[in-house]
Amino acid sequence: MPSGRNRLVLAVLLLAMPLLPACSSTSSDSSASPDTKLQSLIAGPQRSEKNSRRDIYRHPYETLTFFGLRDDMTVVEIDPGSGAWWTEILAPYLRDHGQYYAAGPAADDTSEEAVSNRQGFAAKLASDPAIYDKVKVTEFAGDRRDIAPPGTADMVLTFRNLHNWIADGSAEANLSTFYRALKPGGILGIEDHRGRTDRAQDPEVASGYLREDYAIALVEKAGFKLVAKSEVNANPRDIKDYPAGVWTLPPTLRLKDKDRAKYLAIGESDRFTLKFVKPEQ
Repeated sequence: MPSGRNRLVLAVLLLAMPLLPACSSTSSDSSASPDTKLQSLIAGPQRSEKNSRRDIYRHPYETLTFFGLRDDMTVVEIDPGSGAWWTEILAPYLRDHGQYYAAGPAADDTSEEAVSNRQGFAAKLASDPAIYDKVKVTEFAGDRRDIAPPGTADMVLTFRNLHNWIADGSAEANLSTFYRALKPGGILGIEDHRGRTDRAQDPEVASGYLREDYAIALVEKAGFKLVAKSEVNANPRDIKDYPAGVWTLPPTLRLKDKDRAKYLAIGESDRFTLKFVKPEQ
């Protein structure tokens, strides 16, 4: 037993220790063994050169391990787009032991963008059946469709989409769809362009930037619980004040050649990366 003096010193030290934050800001568990399968696929020949060039901004390994991805999971990606950036990684990773759902535009969405995305994604899957033959394509249309059978998904992932849903008024319905698809204890992973905290959130999100605290409140209102944050996709060079909003920066470069070198030097946007859970019931 420690002496009275030692007990007093110990008590003072314990009181002086900082409290642990409620949410971790680390990108992954540093004690975990590396996922060599995931690392291999990120560096694999199935990825297009155009897509892999963006790894320096998107940090696929750190992002996916932060979310807790395993190869035996059922994972839904929302709106993978015609370029299938994450599909090139997720589809082969989950092919043998898990399941990958690609929730794309609904068949009754006849907009030019939706038609282009459906056609481009279908061509991507057809280009290499040995990798993409087990991908399940579903329709993403708010709460009008199921992106996966209810209560079956271990993880739902969405990248740089939430700001669009807030702008068009579909965020509440979409979050409800994700909640329905996930198992109790399932993970919702969200990444988006992080807005400035010294400005009120524009409800129309015209700049493309979304305040992190605004996003968290919105998602938690839908029933999810924030369990962790990561700074893996942070970019301190991004001042978030440009003539054409976030689309001034690469990869869009909406101003084309005007100040191109300046915006390339900044790189892609500063992004928050958030991990939510559907509470156990």
